[in-house]
Amino acid sequence: MSTERRRSAGGRRRADGSGDAPRGNGGRRRTPGPAGDERAAGSRRARGDDSGGFWDDERPPRRRPAEARSGGGPREGARRRGESERGGRRAASHGARSEGGRRAAASGGGGRRRPPNRDDYDEYDERGPVRRFFAKVWKPALVTCALLFIAGVAVLGVMYVRTPDPEGMPAKLEAHMAATTVEFADGSEAVTSGDINRQPVKINEVPPSVKDGVLASEQRNFYEEPGISITGTARAILTGGTKGGGSTITQQMARNYYQGLSQDRSYTRKLKEILIAIKAGQNMAPEKILQQYLNTIYFGRGAYGIQAASQAYFGKEVKDLDYAEGALLGAIIQQPGNFENVNSDEKMEKILRGRWQYSVDGLVEMHENDPKLGLSKEKADQLKFPEIIEWDTGDQYEGYKGYIKTAVANELERRYGLNEQDIATGGYTVKTSLDKDLMEAAGKAFEQVLPNNPEETVEGLAAVDPETGEIKAFHGGDDFTKETDNSLIRTAQAGSSFKPYVLATGLSKDIGLKSVFDGDSPKEFPGLGEPVQNDSNKSYGPVNLVKSTADSINTAYVQLAIEAGPSDVVETAKAAGIRKERFKTAALGPNIALGTYRVSALDQASGFGVFANEGKYIERHMITKVTKRDGKEHHPVDTDKVSEGPKRAFSEDVAADATYAMTQVVEDGGGKSAALPDGRPVAGKTGTSNSAKSAWFVGFTPQLSVAVGLSRTDDGKLKLPDVENSGQGIYGGTTSAKVWRAFMIEAMKGVDQKEFPPPAWVGDEQNFGPEPEPGASESPEPETSQSPEPTASQSPEPTASASPDPGATQSPDPCHPLDTNCEPSEPGGGDGNDRGDGTGDGSDGGGSGNDGNNGNGNGNTGDGGQDDGDGGGSLFNTRE
Repeated sequence: MSTERRRSAGGRRRADGSGDAPRGNGGRRRTPGPAGDERAAGSRRARGDDSGGFWDDERPPRRRPAEARSGGGPREGARRRGESERGGRRAASHGARSEGGRRAAASGGGGRRRPPNRDDYDEYDERGPVRRFFAKVWKPALVTCALLFIAGVAVLGVMYVRTPDPEGMPAKLEAHMAATTVEFADGSEAVTSGDINRQPVKINEVPPSVKDGVLASEQRNFYEEPGISITGTARAILTGGTKGGGSTITQQMARNYYQGLSQDRSYTRKLKEILIAIKAGQNMAPEKILQQYLNTIYFGRGAYGIQAASQAYFGKEVKDLDYAEGALLGAIIQQPGNFENVNSDEKMEKILRGRWQYSVDGLVEMHENDPKLGLSKEKADQLKFPEIIEWDTGDQYEGYKGYIKTAVANELERRYGLNEQDIATGGYTVKTSLDKDLMEAAGKAFEQVLPNNPEETVEGLAAVDPETGEIKAFHGGDDFTKETDNSLIRTAQAGSSFKPYVLATGLSKDIGLKSVFDGDSPKEFPGLGEPVQNDSNKSYGPVNLVKSTADSINTAYVQLAIEAGPSDVVETAKAAGIRKERFKTAALGPNIALGTYRVSALDQASGFGVFANEGKYIERHMITKVTKRDGKEHHPVDTDKVSEGPKRAFSEDVAADATYAMTQVVEDGGGKSAALPDGRPVAGKTGTSNSAKSAWFVGFTPQLSVAVGLSRTDDGKLKLPDVENSGQGIYGGTTSAKVWRAFMIEAMKGVDQKEFPPPAWVGDEQNFGPEPEPGASESPEPETSQSPEPTASQSPEPTASASPDPGATQSPDPCHPLDTNCEPSEPGGGDGNDRGDGTGDGSDGGGSGNDGNNGNGNGNTGDGGQDDGDGGGSLFNTRE
């Protein structure tokens, strides 16, 4: 049959078909049977064959509407319309074809529709948007990851090939080693990290006692574990090296090498360290790795390597060390900067002893795993902590130089991420804010005023620039190898020198300077087991806060602390820079006004500087710039608080009012002896603890804040022959205030005089005074004038019973003095075994005696606790 006849026959079949036959496919009546199903199946398979293959997303079959599935629905007709339309177009010149086309169009499913697009499929995709998204992207992502992996492997391969040979590391390392130089603010040299003492030895010259001692501390399974540690490596990569690097001996060896060769702290350098550790682990014998490690590790005291360390700590050759000494050298590796001078630091000696015991326990563990290593438990139990010889520093660290070296090293580690080995061999130049003349003046001030102080006397002085937070000077002591830093680390109870923080808190709560308080003594308060007394139990009657500050009236200030809230006083002090662990040295209560907490001279100088700086605190620091040996600046870590700039502790008006009240202490109160001869404005506060265990004066001009504190290393009563022989009592005003004056005379030379801002008189004039008796005339306005000049005679010591003196020695603060976020692991706020004293409020008291009347109250053991408890015993009869 010809094409024309077939077309005519097809047209006739469409025209003459039964009327009840379903329509579709271009108007043709569909004959039931397998052929129709096959055509439909063929159509669906054709669409599936047109898929994108691997790149096409896998979607489930599109669901047909119910009417289409039941037959004859418009969706069915539309789906099968494609072929009919093509047939209709081909038969457009034949009448029957055209008619069939029109009838198809007239039927429910015969109209021409656009082919379904991608959105139509998504409309009926029941997987949800997230699954649809991943169905589309997982294959491209897989290919991309594969390509990146291949590229990464290629890069690592190239880097591994170019990694230096571990055998040649020592020579390259020694060529880059150089001491770090610390400069004063004027650029002159203050001190260096010292000469580098390195004496390489062969591994056969190192006895098993030393090798095992080091491994027991650093890596007990050294001979079994591969060259790298997965966990240590992950930590190094994630933290960029700021939280330590590799934990295996091999990784530490690589780290030590690159610390000397490159001062960049980057992921690239960490990767190089890992590669060199892998290469060393593959190509070097364990004994060779251990030899190189022992010759490149830093032990403190300028000792670089195990032989130099043996001489520095024990005065003998490494071949002569026993197991106890070997274990100690292994223990020192963890913190060489802190352990190098434990003879002057009881707290660090305690920590080192614990670390040494850990090393000894490691010897036992190693022996149990391999009898050829370590010691049996019986032999290990016989070991005794070895004696460490004194550090012979010659004259390179004499006087304040050793204290500067230690303080700068601590700040470099905390703010700049440099460790002891970086500092000892990195060749950095560190510029500080320290003034050479003021550093010398700090020591001379004590010699000038109190030349005969006993050896046990702690003489603390710290000077801070209020506008910048820069430490200008401090007095650490006479010999840093024997004495803990008196100004930056040692603490003592603040006494009444803590009252300005109470005052600032009250002013911030609208309790104005003219508010009236009851100054009578003794006086009972809620929450305190015993009455609070003023110095000599003197009653002042109604007083305002100006007089209460000038005469240091305890009863008025305890009431102010209650009204302001002791916890809010703590927050004010913290905002002013007092380290938060200080508030673990005593119980919280209204007696906070009596200075129950222990503070350092730096704490107080920084805190009072906030008043001079209009209520703004800037993190205290002494390093202003660090330069690498290539001349580029080494920037602080991201968490450096100095870079954050000033923070508001309290308002400018509060600072002005508190400063005004403190000027009255110097003008006509307990701190008269601090007045400067040139008449420039001075504000400050004295403080003396009960039984004269500490004596303070903290004062400031607009340009400089200085704190002076006296105490004893054994926390006992101060014994100052120069004061006692003159007939004066030991108070902040008769001792520390005079030292403060001597120092400030030098510090203010050539400095222009500036005035303090006038008082703003913030807050309301509130009345917390006694209720007038019925029928009594109205109380007169509280006095603002100060009490008469104290006499030179010494008032008798307190005669009533006092809390027993535990005689506990004061341990240094384990936290770094410039770190306000440090939290020691032991109670006591960083002073370890510090046992609290009774604090007092005496020498500020105006009127009689030297710097106020002598206290003669009773040693109470109420809520303040006993002397060895919370650090707040005998609080209610405080001297000043």
